[in-house]
Amino acid sequence: MRELSQGRVEVLSAGSAPKDSINPIAIEAMAECGIDIANNVPKILTNEAVQASDAVVTMGCGDACPFYPGKRYEDWVLEDPAGQGIEAVRIIRDEIEIRVKALLSELLK
Repeated sequence: MRELSQGRVEVLSAGSAPKDSINPIAIEAMAECGIDIANNVPKILTNEAVQASDAVVTMGCGDACPFYPGKRYEDWVLEDPAGQGIEAVRIIRDEIEIRVKALLSELLK
């Protein structure tokens, strides 16, 4: 979203149970699109981060994610890239891109 919005949207990426490092296959798949995520560090999703957000996109965290009434929430059901090869991760990456573009078109109206 950061890349596609050309800096018009502040983006925070976090998870309910983040791993110790970014998936190397995800790094490779994003690099194919010219996006470098190699130096990103997984972060835990905090209540403060959710409270400060206009839109919260979750990917299957269910009750583990903080919920605050009045926030825009979207739960994107996607395959988990963990343990998958580059071909599968490309498909997931491309699906996320489609959804991000649609969300951006709504947020930047």
